[in-house]
Parts: sequence; C-alpha cells; structure tokens
Amino acid sequence: MNKPKILWINTLLFSITGLIALIGVPWYGIVYGYDGYQVLATILCMGYCGMAITAGYHRLWSHPTYKANIIIRVIYAIGGAFALQNSALHWSSDHRVHHKFVDNNDKDPYSAKRGFWYSHIGWMLRDYQRTRYEDYSNVRDLQKDPVVMWQHRNYLLLAIITNVGIPLAIGFWHGDVWGTLLTVGILRLVLSQHVTFFINSLAHLWGGQPYTDINTAKDNAVLAYFTFGEGYHNYHHCFQLDYRNGIRWWQFDPTKWLIWNLEKLGLASNLRRCGQNRIEKAKAEMALKKAHETLISLPDAEEIKARLQVEFDCLIDEINKAYEARKVWLETKKNDLMQAYEKSEAMQQYKELKANLQEQRERWQSLVTQYA
Repeated sequence: MNKPKILWINTLLFSITGLIALIGVPWYGIVYGYDGYQVLATILCMGYCGMAITAGYHRLWSHPTYKANIIIRVIYAIGGAFALQNSALHWSSDHRVHHKFVDNNDKDPYSAKRGFWYSHIGWMLRDYQRTRYEDYSNVRDLQKDPVVMWQHRNYLLLAIITNVGIPLAIGFWHGDVWGTLLTVGILRLVLSQHVTFFINSLAHLWGGQPYTDINTAKDNAVLAYFTFGEGYHNYHHCFQLDYRNGIRWWQFDPTKWLIWNLEKLGLASNLRRCGQNRIEKAKAEMALKKAHETLISLPDAEEIKARLQVEFDCLIDEINKAYEARKVWLETKKNDLMQAYEKSEAMQQYKELKANLQEQRERWQSLVTQYA
C-alpha cells in the first residue's frame, strides 16, 4: 500500500525551524551572546503560546469546559496563530476526532498505537487526513463563535504577523534583532510546538492510569510541568468536560489556575467540574481491576477477590449515600436555610455518612494496596 504524499510545507517548516533551533540558536549565543531580556521575552512568549493552546484551543474550544469573555477569546485566537498550530476550528476538529476514536489507527488523527514518532509529529508530515481535512461537521458549535471564524478566515495573515512581527518588534525595542528573531522567533516556536506534541505522544506512552485503562492516556506529574498542566492526561480522557486536569490544589496545572482566576475577574464563567463521587468511583474500579490482575498467580486468589469485592461494594454504597447527603446540604445552603438545616437530623446524618465513608475508604485502601 502506498503511503500518503508528503506534505512538503509542513516537512520543510519543521525541519528548517528545528535545525535553526538546534544549531543556529546555540551558535549565535556562543559568538554574540544573549541577555536576560531575550531569555525572559522567550519564556513569556512561549507561555503565551502554550496557554493559548491549553486554555483556549483545548479546554475552551475543543471541550466546552467553560465560557470566556470575547476579549479573552481574541487573546487566545492571536496566541494560537502565534503558536502556529493551525486555526482553532481545525485544531478542535482534529482533537474531537481523537477523543471519539482514541487509539483507533484508522480514525484517530494521532493514534499513539502507531508509535511515538507518528503521534508526535509524523501524522503532520504526510497527507493522512486527506479525506476529512476540511470536514468541520463535528465543530458546528464553534462555527457560531465569531472569534473562531475570524481567526480561521485570517489564520495565515495572523500567523505571519505574530511569528514575524512580534519577534521583530521585541528585537527592535531591545536593540538585537537577529538574536531576538532566533530566540523569540525560532526557539520559542519549536519548543512551544513540541510541548504540545508531547501531549499527543508522551502523554499516551509514559505514566500511570489511575482512572481508566480503556485507552492509552497516562497521568504523569513530571510531564505536567512541561505541558502547562496537560500531563494529567488519563484524568482528562476519563473526564474530558472538567476544566481541570490536575484536580488536587497542589497538582501543577497553570491552565486550571488561569481559568479559575479569569472567573474571579469576571472574564470567564460556567466552569465545569466532574463530580467527586464519579472520580472516586473511577479510581476504586481501577484499583480493584489492578488488584485482580495481581491476584492471578496466588493460591487463595478467589477468597481475596471475594473480600475485595465486598469492600468495594461497601465503598461504592458509602460514596453514593455520602454524596447524596452532600447534594442536599449544598441545595439547602443555596436556599439560605443553613441555620435551620444545621440543627436538623439531616445535617447529623450527613456528618455520620461522611465519617462512615472515611472509615470505609481507609479499610478499602488498607486492603487494596496489598494487591494493586
């Protein structure tokens, strides 16, 4: 079977910018040197590109996890062109196909099961998507967003203006045009692109699967530091409509923190979060599955499995009861009836159910960690 034709514009772009970043940038630094201003400008511009992709292209447009003010959407659209990763409309269409057909070698645009090279960059070097390249039927909602369509229509112009104009402007202001073109222009572009590509490749190859193993997506805290929080990819594939990837306050997810702060400033709204009960159940199911796999070779496997199942069923029951009571508590709180509620039997029941759930969590963890 013949391979699809080579996309020469993409191939040359990645090759030339990659070689300049690998050879030209260090050479100029050795011969002429860079200063702190250029380093800072490169980091800030890379951060702008990265956040435009993760907070804009990914969590706003590909997955409607929140709503953003038009000013923020314009900032994301310009940053996405600066990142040179196609229009938000096209990027989001590809990404929705990826989630719908994840790991399907024929339909997933960047299936990790076709190997690191393919999922990282190879899928963009040949015309693998010829039959659906301009099929935007899965992003009809985005076609109603005037910012998305403005960027899509003017993407090439915006890409040229940002990728040439911004580095030039910074270089003229600083007084070293060539050095700034190399750092803010080329190095920033190459690094920001490959950081995004890591989400398609490494985030499906390297890490753990605490929530689901029905696809190759992995959670990796180290990768989160290089991908603006996108390293918690197993969680994302399990709960893709959550605006967070790192759900704990201490997990490195600057995209989550940006979106949260935008809401506080009145620039974002309708932040969507997955229910904690669903998250806890998913983790428990995976722990049970891993324990079963570990038990295969043990002589008393069936007896241990039975004990695990009993404790698992008890945990799920306690989760359901505790979170149902919490739902009542939140509804009462919303209706300003808390003073009366806090004196009621329902409040006392909620406290008891929370305590029961915590006890069951501890029993479950004590048992499952022996085998998972």
